[in-house]
Amino acid sequence: MWLNRSFRLLGLVPGPLRAAGRRMVRGSGSKGPDTSLFVPLSPRVSPGPEGNVGAELSRDLDKGEALKVLNKFYKRKEMQRLGSENGLDGHVDDLFPYFLRHAKQVFPMLDCMEDLRKISDLRLPANWYPEARAIQRKIIFHAGPTNSGKTHHAIQRFLAANSGVYCGPLKLLAHEIYQKSNDAGVPCDLVTGEERSFVDPDGRQSAHVACTIEMCSVTTPYEIAVIDEIQMIKDPSRGWAWTRALLGLCAEEIHICGEAAAINLVMELMFDTGEEVEVESYERLTPMTVLDTALESLDNLHPGDCIVCFSKSDIYSLSRQIEARGLECAVIYGSLPPGTKLAQAKKFNDPDDPCKIMVATDAIGMGLNLSIKRIIFNSLVKPNINEKGEKEMDRITTSQALQIAGRAGRFRSAFKEGEVTTMNRDDLPVLQEILSKTVEPIEAAGLHPTADQIEMFAYQLPDATLSNLIDIFVSLSQVDGLYFVCNIDDFKFLADMIQHIPLNLRVRYVFCTAPINRKHPFVCTSFLKFARQFSRNEPLTFEWLCRHINWPLVPPKNIKDLVHLEAVHDVLDLYLWLSYRFMDMFPDVSLVREIQIELDSIIQIGVKNITRLIRASDSISTTIAAGAEDASVHGGTWTNERINMEDVNSKGQVYIGSRRIRGSKTLGYRAEDYKAEIPGKAGDSLSARLVQQGHLTAELLQQLQEEWAASHGLQTPRNATTQEPSKITSKGLRKKKK
Repeated sequence: MWLNRSFRLLGLVPGPLRAAGRRMVRGSGSKGPDTSLFVPLSPRVSPGPEGNVGAELSRDLDKGEALKVLNKFYKRKEMQRLGSENGLDGHVDDLFPYFLRHAKQVFPMLDCMEDLRKISDLRLPANWYPEARAIQRKIIFHAGPTNSGKTHHAIQRFLAANSGVYCGPLKLLAHEIYQKSNDAGVPCDLVTGEERSFVDPDGRQSAHVACTIEMCSVTTPYEIAVIDEIQMIKDPSRGWAWTRALLGLCAEEIHICGEAAAINLVMELMFDTGEEVEVESYERLTPMTVLDTALESLDNLHPGDCIVCFSKSDIYSLSRQIEARGLECAVIYGSLPPGTKLAQAKKFNDPDDPCKIMVATDAIGMGLNLSIKRIIFNSLVKPNINEKGEKEMDRITTSQALQIAGRAGRFRSAFKEGEVTTMNRDDLPVLQEILSKTVEPIEAAGLHPTADQIEMFAYQLPDATLSNLIDIFVSLSQVDGLYFVCNIDDFKFLADMIQHIPLNLRVRYVFCTAPINRKHPFVCTSFLKFARQFSRNEPLTFEWLCRHINWPLVPPKNIKDLVHLEAVHDVLDLYLWLSYRFMDMFPDVSLVREIQIELDSIIQIGVKNITRLIRASDSISTTIAAGAEDASVHGGTWTNERINMEDVNSKGQVYIGSRRIRGSKTLGYRAEDYKAEIPGKAGDSLSARLVQQGHLTAELLQQLQEEWAASHGLQTPRNATTQEPSKITSKGLRKKKK
């Protein structure tokens, strides 16, 4: 043990591989996989006095002291005699073979480092697509702002071709092109992660296809390909899909649509393929004006106004305030099903409908045609994911502001020009400054390791977990200045979640690429159940799924019900997504799609009555607050509600019992915002992280606490109506009242 620590201390082990090696050794020789739903996790120890596990027994390892011990060891006469008898002449260099043998036991990747570096070499991604390199493609870049007609011109060429593929960022956009193409008499199929629609009744593929960009084929030949919203090639999570389409599509002509900021990068990427880029520039078709005055009050709203927010709590609060003024409003945010978004857009666009105001997130920036006169920014601060995969609050970029503001005054809408302003007076000069800037050029395109590359890694490192393989791949990967490796936190989160479930590597990889909302415990729990059922080779039937989601469901009575229905819709999406990859194990696609359509209708009822749901949630909050102490999270005990099912007041504040969680966002539980409120130790406690990551629910955590308390002669009250508030011990558990 001391030798191991000394080697690490002396820096003789490759830094990026240390953590990976430790995890691999710890996993070897373990018992068979545990397929239970919840499994123990090793806590991630933070640095500092409290995080230095074992220091209280062995004290911190001191480099100087360790060197003295090693020097004293090999200089002793007895050690030199024993060394000589065993083939060592006493020189320190003779320790190297023993160190190397030990190092290879701890870090197995050292035996195949050269092969691993070759596998993870990402410097020439254009060579990954031999079919595309076998033809000379013509690249046309349609560059322009929102509402400039750039995509329209590319689609006209798509419709006129003998064959073509449209690649869009959203299901809504793919569905729009699918509909438009078939309405124009050009048979076109639809392919998304969760849906396949073929025009031919026998299921034969049409010459044209509209798809989400992750689903495009890089082996099927086409005459025309359209890549929409090319600026998303820089997206830290999904940028790899645009890179793959740009380099890999086998089409005679590639029509690229997007911001001019991507032109130079596309030209650089095409230089490696030997293909020239022709640029066609477009101007906005209708004028857009930045107003000199802010809205300041909801009393100043007019028909055609759209207030843009960046949080659900603001959506709920504003929609209630607007309807309190006797105005109807449509509501659109990201987690709503596509059918509900379209229904709300149709309601807002209908000249005969009294709904003339919209409250929305930046989800309106793509995929929806809306008749908006004025865009009003409720805030200019938005949560973003940085390069390290960390969430941070920051001002919206010029690109984001232009994308959203450009929705006002769309060509052929009821309004011939658009306007943009802010809700608050102080934000207006900031918005004017943001919109006056030029969009910064895009400098790099995303990449992501493929299943084949990870399988080659696994061949070299058979004992490594999938998350471990990804870590090692990224640490060894080599990219040139035009590319970056996309954020893999979501992938690793899912890989760690199902690591204890016995699945082969390819199946495990596919499961981990599933697009799920990792913040919602119900979705994560469903993902676990799907993987466990799959591992038993038991098909996930319609009856099994209905039992899991408690179908049939009823219209929501409050906001927490609505959020749960949205999560159920995500679970059905997950089933459909997996069904197209494992058809035998997810057999009841048509039945699941039927209940998903029905669920969409139920959610539409909830969104239509969203103000009433908010009032119902307020009523629940008041009732719980009346129960005072015992109904709240207090002294380390939880309510019986799920973490993401807290109640909200009119300001969008989250209440658990009588306490408001500071800085909370309505129903969008983020443990980092209220670590101090989580039971047990402050925000770094293991229980806090398990809850945050979706491995535990509030109910299960409370149950574990109650069992522990019972075993120690303590009590944690569950019912505020039958027990008086009890005192809290120094450990955060309630003792029985004397």
